[in-house]
Amino acid sequence: MKTPVIAMKRVSYAYEQKNVLQNVNFELTQGSFLGLVGPNGGGKTTLIKLILGLLKPDSGSIYLFNQPMATFKNWHKIGYVSQKSNAFNKGFPATVYEVVSTGLTAKIGYLKFFTKKHKAKIFNAIEQVGMLPYVHHNIGELSGGQQQRVFIARALASEPELMILDEPTVGVDSKHVKQFYQLLHQLNEEKNMTLLLITHDTDTLIEHVTDVACLNKQLYFHGPPETYQSLSAADWANIFGHSTNTNFHNS
Repeated sequence: MKTPVIAMKRVSYAYEQKNVLQNVNFELTQGSFLGLVGPNGGGKTTLIKLILGLLKPDSGSIYLFNQPMATFKNWHKIGYVSQKSNAFNKGFPATVYEVVSTGLTAKIGYLKFFTKKHKAKIFNAIEQVGMLPYVHHNIGELSGGQQQRVFIARALASEPELMILDEPTVGVDSKHVKQFYQLLHQLNEEKNMTLLLITHDTDTLIEHVTDVACLNKQLYFHGPPETYQSLSAADWANIFGHSTNTNFHNS
């Protein structure tokens, strides 16, 4: 039986008295590649913030690596990549190496000098995402797709067991989106890294993930992509609050 990396039990959260998540029971097992989909305002980003400890649930329990959230300390086990390529300041004066090196801060602490071992981890992370030729380039000189690879390398530097990505392909052109998913697929298959990806790019998503979850305040579906694709129009109306003419293009 696979080990749960994330377990949420009857989790609810409200913002300004408005329910965002209601009685969510959710589990992500080791080695899974989960695509999390749902309408805007359905609570996907809130779910991520709860997992990252940035928010506390109003009720229910969250466990990370079989530990209660309140006592969990090994945050270096979790890597996080956001929509940075869409909002990144291209004038920011930092090289690829410098950006990726900040990914070790959570593991070794602030104001610590990098040893040869630490530097090797930084270069290894950059190499894993295919950005070694750009190691001394300024981050602002890179395309959106290249920047996102750098941010993945930053998350990889601490050698996480779980990677969480919140709509990371926003602002990235279609060519680099395909390469981006290939990289994630490789990390999942070859490194056995557990991945949780929020995306609206469902067409590409289903080619790579092992599981899909549909969230709209409640968790309506969690299963293999084949079952997800076969959801009926009634299922979609129930999940998204309106009917849809396609099975999996409107997440």
